[in-house]
Amino acid sequence: MLETERQYYAENVEDWKRQFPDKFVVIKGKELVGTFASMGEALSTGAARFGLDSFLVRLVGETEKEVSIPALTLGLLGCQSSISK
Repeated sequence: MLETERQYYAENVEDWKRQFPDKFVVIKGKELVGTFASMGEALSTGAARFGLDSFLVRLVGETEKEVSIPALTLGLLGCQSSISK
């Protein structure tokens, strides 16, 4: 899971270290969805845009950590998107 996103991150991280230091990135597929000042903003935007679909959030340059939100994955938490598709 998230292999495409991890590969895309690895391919671009050196450029992003210069462009987006200390920012969180949201990646879906081979798309940089956005950069954010906090993990909360990144997760909120990703959840609003992708719902139950997986997406990658990483602090640019930080070693990999996996975060799981079971309540969101199982549909126990909902998110209302204000972003139209």
